[in-house]
Amino acid sequence: QVQLVESGGGLVQAGGSLRLSCAASGRTFSSYAMGWFRQAPGKEREFVAGLSWSGGSTNYADSVKGRFTISRDNAKNTVYLQMNRLKPEDTAVYYCAAKGTTGWRVVYTARYEYDYWGQGTQVTVSS
Repeated sequence: QVQLVESGGGLVQAGGSLRLSCAASGRTFSSYAMGWFRQAPGKEREFVAGLSWSGGSTNYADSVKGRFTISRDNAKNTVYLQMNRLKPEDTAVYYCAAKGTTGWRVVYTARYEYDYWGQGTQVTVSS
């Protein structure tokens, strides 16, 4: 079992930056691939960024490529999402997710692939 707690959300003006954190507890964090998803009001939860357990492979949604960066610190059991040049359309609840895996370079992008989810943190970007 893995427990995930997101933090770092808030209100920011368009063009600004935020860094989300996801602290994990429970089983060995370093053996989990991690992902960030988001859900805007009235929309489906969508993939934002994913990271292999090794940290060597990443994947991003086209809408955030070049603006967002996912990273992890296994010593701190934490995964981060650095969000730069934020846009109003980035407004959503952001969720952290974990997937147990033996594939050290595998990145997961589908919701159903993830085993554990955090409670979410709100990000609001004003125009």
